[in-house]
Amino acid sequence: MGVGGKFWDLLRPYARQEGFDYLTNKRVAVDLSFWIVQHETAVKGFALKPHLRLTFFRTINLFSKFGAYPVFVVDGTPSPLKSQARISRFFRSSGIDNSSLPVIKDGVSVERNKQFCEWVRECVELLELLGIPVVKAKGEAEALCAQLNSEGYVDACITPDSDAFLFGAKCVIKGIKPNSREPFECYHMSDIEAGLGLKRKHLIAISLLVGNDYDSGGVLGIGVDKALRIVREFSEDEILERLQDIGKGWKPAVLGGIKSVDDGEESLSEMKKRSPHCSRCGHPGSKRTHFKSSCEHCGCDSGCTKKPLGFSCECSFCSKDRDLKEQKKTDNWWIKVCDKIALWPEFPNRKIIELYLSDSFTEVGSSMSWEAPDTEMLVDFMVFKLHWDPSYVRKMLLPMLSTIYLREWAINKTGNPLFCDKYEFHSIKCIKTRYGHQSFVIRWRTPISTSGFTQGKPEASIVILEEELVEDEESVDPLDGLNEPQVQKDDNGNCFLLTDERIELVQSAFPVETEHFLHEKELGESKKKNISEEPATPRPTTMGVQRSITDFYRSAKAAAAAQSIGTGESSRASAEKKRAATSNSSSNLSKSVRRRLLFG
Repeated sequence: MGVGGKFWDLLRPYARQEGFDYLTNKRVAVDLSFWIVQHETAVKGFALKPHLRLTFFRTINLFSKFGAYPVFVVDGTPSPLKSQARISRFFRSSGIDNSSLPVIKDGVSVERNKQFCEWVRECVELLELLGIPVVKAKGEAEALCAQLNSEGYVDACITPDSDAFLFGAKCVIKGIKPNSREPFECYHMSDIEAGLGLKRKHLIAISLLVGNDYDSGGVLGIGVDKALRIVREFSEDEILERLQDIGKGWKPAVLGGIKSVDDGEESLSEMKKRSPHCSRCGHPGSKRTHFKSSCEHCGCDSGCTKKPLGFSCECSFCSKDRDLKEQKKTDNWWIKVCDKIALWPEFPNRKIIELYLSDSFTEVGSSMSWEAPDTEMLVDFMVFKLHWDPSYVRKMLLPMLSTIYLREWAINKTGNPLFCDKYEFHSIKCIKTRYGHQSFVIRWRTPISTSGFTQGKPEASIVILEEELVEDEESVDPLDGLNEPQVQKDDNGNCFLLTDERIELVQSAFPVETEHFLHEKELGESKKKNISEEPATPRPTTMGVQRSITDFYRSAKAAAAAQSIGTGESSRASAEKKRAATSNSSSNLSKSVRRRLLFG
């Protein structure tokens, strides 16, 4: 939850929109409880044990696709204050009167339900098999995430709890979506200080007024906007002390001090008595005076003009009059707010303030180290928990293993040249674009059979466009799945394993091969560009102007008629010639012979 009200809406204008490359080579602390709750509520019923499935996929995505070094933080024993607030929130949402609830003593806490604790235990076991560090907090996970960030152990926190800023976080990422084109929101405390003028203690004061995880109610009738107006009246060093004074019933002076109502009325009456104003134009002076002699403010030769609707006089007396009215309005508002806060029992709660300002949420030492995954144990774990095929587990683990190999090879090129002791780098196949993010498709050569991999359908259809792959984003796995590495065979029978890798990581590991690929790609694009820019063959000049369809059919009909006339004349001429030849040849025969020839 974090700070109550619409606290995130207050901070949203100062969020930075970051993309995939922002987390490259950065250490990030992840609130594991948030991931588990999000997985169970979003995809419950779609898959077996969704908390394990999505923790597996998202961790590999965060490690390989985003290029980050994640550190997962789990909740410890929650504070008695939070347990009390949780119980109070439950009874309030159920419509039960919670005025007679027992107060939880120090050292006594309400644990989470057993099912959730079992989910956390399974996810921690999975992360340890993946080689990802897991740190347990003394209390809240977001508090430890903020401590790791403020002390420089990590560069950012991934948590939706806005009270991470109250615990001292410098950079908070509200959430990431691996399979999305949209950038994620990244909040920097420096941007909030520059935009709102608020520092850490100011945010703590706002949470005390509007509610937080340890006091879900806050002060009744005070929202984020009103709380923001209150805390802006004081500096960071004095804001918490002034809230204590208000809680005791005092009314600290603001905006030049609180004036009494009688003093304000006397000053207003004196100003009106000293400076009469015309009822027609509204300027200083009487209406009779303006008719006798023109008004110097209206600019007329005689008399004055009628004042427009919404007219406001700008003379010194009227300006002071408005300032006094505004001061009176502010003083009355401030008195009501202070009275409202003073009615709240035990405000502000010193234990909540001390909890937010504490920096001893756990001891962070050598526990933050990233190791290689225990592949065989991990395969057995996923087969037992999710009933996956062993070959599928090994295949989906390849993106993480290839990222580890490329990172190590970029630092030390004298190590093991084989990836997973089976594959060696062969070449860069092409550039793939997915959700607007480009990556290299790498060919890994294997001298052994790849029959251990199950051939399955890819999660998204591939469109080949000018030797560049563009993935169809409509058919992506909705459960944050990974792109399955594919096995490819060429015409010579050679087998290649294809994986998607970040461009900058491949450049650092294999700079010569990357430069060669980019050079060849540039040459191919330039050739295509030259072919497309060649001038077209000019059309013959006999084409002329295009005729209308009526002219075309008229001329075609005329040509056809003339042709038919010519054909008829030639056929008649040939028939006449034939008859003449026949008559000439048959004139020498007798009449009986000619009759037999004629009738057969």
